[in-house]
Amino acid sequence: MNTQSALWLGFNLFVVAMLALDLGVFHRKDHAVSPKEAGAWTGVWITISLLFCGGLFYFGYWNREQALQWVTAYVVEYSLSVDNLFVFLMVFSYFRVVPEVQHRVLFWGIVGAFIMRAVLIITGTALVQRFHWLLYIFGAFLVFTAVKMAFSKDDDAADPEQTLIVRAARRMLPVARQGEGSNFFTVEDGRRKVTPLFLVLLVVEATDLIFALDSIPAVLGISQDAFIVYTSNVCAILGLRSLFFVVSSLMDKFHLLKMGLAVILGFVGTKMLITFFDIHVSIGLSLGVIGGVLLASIIASLIWPKAAEEPGVPTDTTRPGRDREGAKP
Repeated sequence: MNTQSALWLGFNLFVVAMLALDLGVFHRKDHAVSPKEAGAWTGVWITISLLFCGGLFYFGYWNREQALQWVTAYVVEYSLSVDNLFVFLMVFSYFRVVPEVQHRVLFWGIVGAFIMRAVLIITGTALVQRFHWLLYIFGAFLVFTAVKMAFSKDDDAADPEQTLIVRAARRMLPVARQGEGSNFFTVEDGRRKVTPLFLVLLVVEATDLIFALDSIPAVLGISQDAFIVYTSNVCAILGLRSLFFVVSSLMDKFHLLKMGLAVILGFVGTKMLITFFDIHVSIGLSLGVIGGVLLASIIASLIWPKAAEEPGVPTDTTRPGRDREGAKP
């Protein structure tokens, strides 16, 4: 077995072991994750990720350029993943997913994300290496996405019940009228059915796939090394669950973060497009710009807080407009 194959195998075995430890030991019993616990786990995942990159650099598997590419890709993927959190929060509120089972849904959602992203990354890097002009298409797509994100409103989000994945599932699968704890399957009226929580999992998986169509081209604009792209994606996704519980109560405070993410996408897309003119932005400068934009958007959100809701406008998002328990499967 050569070194590259050993790195791929070792990394995936480590991820599987960490996931098994996470679900089988630390979160064996369903419970609401406190901000303190989530903050500690966020620190653990970030530390593990940076140690992984530092270890490969220290032992000579990566040079300085590759290590910087990984860190930049990790920061981009981690920051873009924050946009996923807005959608997850909306979906959990809409379907009334209690805090005790949210971690379980995110866990299995991330397992599915590993599989989907591995396929997309391996396919994408192979195509870019063979057809370099695809970088320009990806770059244009990112610039378009950046403009769309910058001018979209917070209330533009679609009703989760009306998404294609939920409507198809309700037509094709027997859906139970009520859930049963953290179970995805149950027996009702003598039939085995999926619970509403399973529909939530499907929405989480579909959401991650949609966001991957933005984030993976962005990371490909930083590196076309499949191992760097894949490991940075996986490490960012691993920390996404704990980050969700950290920032779920702080979403409104960082209201300008979305604009910062749009700027980052636009920057990476432009960086990919200008290579056509043989203009290359160094990886160090890219990391500085991305980190600076993130920091600036957070500070700006604190300096200019979001305007308060108008009187009479309901702000409770934990109660959907109609009773989910009464919805027909």
